[in-house]
Amino acid sequence: MTDSLARLVDELARTAPGLRIETGAGGTGAYAYDASNYRVPPQAVAFPRSADDVCAVLRACRDTGVPVTARGGGTSMAGNAVGPGVVLDFSRYMNRVLDIDAEARTARVEAGVVLDALQSATGPYGLAFGPDPSSHSRCTLGGMIGNDACGNRSVRHGRTSGHIEALEIVTADGVRAIADHTGLHPVDSDAAGHVSRLEQDIRNLIADNLAPIRTELGRIPRQVSGYHLHRLLPENGFDLARALVGTEGTCAVVTAATVRLVATAPATALLTLGYDDVVDAAEDVPEILRWTPTAVEGMDEAIVATMRARRGPDSVTGLPEGRAWLYVELDGDDEELVASRAAELLAVLKARGRLTGGRVVESVAERRSLWRVREDGAGLAARLVDGGESWPGWEDAAVAPEQLAAYLRDFRKLLATHELTGVLYGHFGAGCVHVRIDFDLATDTGRAATRRFLTEAASLVVGHGGTLSGEHGDGRARGELLEVMYSRQMIRAFAAFKEIFDPDGLLNPGIIVEPAALDADLALHTPTVVLPVETLFSFPHDEDGFEGAVRRCVGVGRCRSDAGGVMCPSYRATGEENHSTRGRARLLQEMVRGGTVQDGWRSTEVKDALDLCLSCKACSSDCPVGVDMATYKAEFLHQHYKGRLRPRSHYSLGWLPLSAALAGYAARPVNALLRGPVGTLLARLGGVTTKRRIPAFASRRARRKVLRAAKTGEPSKALLFVDSFTRAFRPHVAGATARVLADAGIPNTAQDGLCCGLTWVSTGQLSVARRVMARTVARLDDGDGDGLPIVVAEPSCAAALKRDVPELLGTDAARRVAARVHTLTGALTDLAAPDWSPPPLPESVLLQTHCHEYATFGSRRPADLLRKLGVRKVDEAEGCCGLAGNFGFEEQHYDTSMAVADLALRPRLDELADRTELTDLPEPAGRAEPTDRAELPDGEGSLPVVADGFSCATQVDHLAGDRGIRAVHLAELLDPAAHSHPHSHQPGEPS
Repeated sequence: MTDSLARLVDELARTAPGLRIETGAGGTGAYAYDASNYRVPPQAVAFPRSADDVCAVLRACRDTGVPVTARGGGTSMAGNAVGPGVVLDFSRYMNRVLDIDAEARTARVEAGVVLDALQSATGPYGLAFGPDPSSHSRCTLGGMIGNDACGNRSVRHGRTSGHIEALEIVTADGVRAIADHTGLHPVDSDAAGHVSRLEQDIRNLIADNLAPIRTELGRIPRQVSGYHLHRLLPENGFDLARALVGTEGTCAVVTAATVRLVATAPATALLTLGYDDVVDAAEDVPEILRWTPTAVEGMDEAIVATMRARRGPDSVTGLPEGRAWLYVELDGDDEELVASRAAELLAVLKARGRLTGGRVVESVAERRSLWRVREDGAGLAARLVDGGESWPGWEDAAVAPEQLAAYLRDFRKLLATHELTGVLYGHFGAGCVHVRIDFDLATDTGRAATRRFLTEAASLVVGHGGTLSGEHGDGRARGELLEVMYSRQMIRAFAAFKEIFDPDGLLNPGIIVEPAALDADLALHTPTVVLPVETLFSFPHDEDGFEGAVRRCVGVGRCRSDAGGVMCPSYRATGEENHSTRGRARLLQEMVRGGTVQDGWRSTEVKDALDLCLSCKACSSDCPVGVDMATYKAEFLHQHYKGRLRPRSHYSLGWLPLSAALAGYAARPVNALLRGPVGTLLARLGGVTTKRRIPAFASRRARRKVLRAAKTGEPSKALLFVDSFTRAFRPHVAGATARVLADAGIPNTAQDGLCCGLTWVSTGQLSVARRVMARTVARLDDGDGDGLPIVVAEPSCAAALKRDVPELLGTDAARRVAARVHTLTGALTDLAAPDWSPPPLPESVLLQTHCHEYATFGSRRPADLLRKLGVRKVDEAEGCCGLAGNFGFEEQHYDTSMAVADLALRPRLDELADRTELTDLPEPAGRAEPTDRAELPDGEGSLPVVADGFSCATQVDHLAGDRGIRAVHLAELLDPAAHSHPHSHQPGEPS
């Protein structure tokens, strides 16, 4: 710790005793990055809870000469949210909606509130905040104010600056003030003189620069570059609130804002339009704008191809033929009128002759899916189908919409001249083009070439009357290029404006004024020290192995969303950056490069960050760039504990398949022993929580009877892999699965006695896992890839066979086996006889999908199958159950496990218990314990809780078993034996 930082920490201990401040590598490493190309490690990260905390930090920084950078969601793509001094993270605590005035259509919010949280709060009033960036699920209002963000519907609602009524700020010397449409006002009366002098200095600056401000600023709708000094012109009423929007934290720190809201339209229509290329699409934009759309969004084929390759061909539906597309949204008060206008617009565009196809998207679900493709564009474009990487840096230029086609035509020529490839998407209706380019930022030659390209690109866009930045801000990526766009007098006026607010240059230095070189502080370069990386996982999709895998994270921050998808359950439970997928990936990047993390594989900082990762694998699917933190964690644990004593739970839970097999020889006495004091003692010795009941082991005899009874004698069309969890704890599920498959025209043979190695993988015991997997593959591989499909009842084991086995073994045999693996859902979707009719099913089901099934078999989901089979309402508890294999059984993780359960599963179970009367219904065939199901009071019929994962079912039992709610496996729900003999039991014995 430097002397200045030590003094700062001491001063803050006195002046802001409740302020949390992190100075260690584990607390600061993740904040060295945002979503840009840059890496600037901070000295400290502070988490203010109030404006007084912010004042204290700024005063201490002024006294010690330490710079300050304000940060919201950390999604800035131009390097706006990284800095060398203290980073103020507003998203952790200052994230509240303070007030909503529905009549005035305004809201007062703290700087760290996430846009989606504001939209949720204003939605019941029929109101919304107009600007809606694609990062709406994690970007904060403070960040939007800093960059003057826009979004998908900027054609209608413009930029953030147009929706700001007042800003509550703290100046560089720690003085609180309010900026509004008439000027600057002190919060504390004793600061009135200081604030008055500051305002007068600004008025004098504007008076001295009227001509360049009037001629150079505010020329096109998306002109965000530089400072918005034209808002301070006499004809604009000296609107200091809107002048401070877009200053990127370089003039003052915004702590709260009063924002104007817009009414939401009751009816919308979405058109998808196909073109041969983006230039053709841009040619149609002026005509489309005549129809007053709310959104005109464009993208090229690379994004769609990447989405389909990563998430399956069904992940993008509803697009017409083409290699580039526009989304056009219309709105209004009447659905029929809006639909009629959409059809009329489509006809007009078809007559113009550029379309390769077009349609009005009727389905709400399809619209949502299509918007997700567009919103994930930045992340999807980072890692393309061929494995190539692309980067921001020139991702935000804008021109007037009528100039867009000409600009894109010339821009593509420029790319070709420099032998670069760009992935194009963006807000075409506003003339704003986002592009990620395959720059070589890792070598001196590549960086020099990047500099030449960016300089020429700046001249090109200015030549088309455009702007370097249309919403992301200048940041470190474009600040140096402002001299290409503005006159020397304008540049001097910008510098004078900042100096009035920040005479010591401590607020976000290197941004806009006295900018850092655009190729300085690039994260992607060859570090001085590189961690030797010899891993057991092969990381086949990453050219540079583990280093390339962790580099997948480019900081878009979708893992910081509070809703939608499944990742990242630990972040949703704790709200901590280090407990997000991004935070962990950034610390792993620091570990690999030998940056702020110095101890390599032995790093305690990385271990602590990974500790609350549930290994749910949801990030491998939900993360736009496919970060797979569960695999990275397994590799890290293997390397970290190599040759060292492990945590006790790694032995007790990691070796569970072996201990469960032994327990099966004497299940009754073992279960009796575990339910008493000896079980409590063993749990404590094994690092297992005593707050959960240890599941009862099944006997070998019971398992054999169940499997024997399920045999049909028909030639097998599938292999039923009896996994360790099913074998040890619920063999009745194996029997039910065998019967369901046979009933569906898939007679099968049970393969018992093998293991996928999952528990050893999740605890990082990869050497053991490889031996277990190799034995399993040797038994299952047919040598030519034409073997029987392998059906696995336990989703986590199916996922391990599908992904972990080939990536850990790296052999052709492993890949052949993986290609044959199906979950029960997948088998019934793809292999069932066309005329198969399942037994009668309930009208409604509460479903908990296993995270590994969600991540690995995403195109074959239980919810879709249940609907296809006739279940009218599938109420899915979206998100992780919180148990996650060994995680929720580990003593130190129990509280986090319950916090994750509180996000989705527990509320649904509580609602179910409150709404229903429990009735003893027929017991599923072969099950040792009776299963209670709920009877809906409105007569909809039985409402089972379906959870195929053993962890999920165990968590359901833990949360609601005492209220008579139990989870059933999909196989139990579909079991023909249970329906044909509702009051009989299949052979077997209690565990």
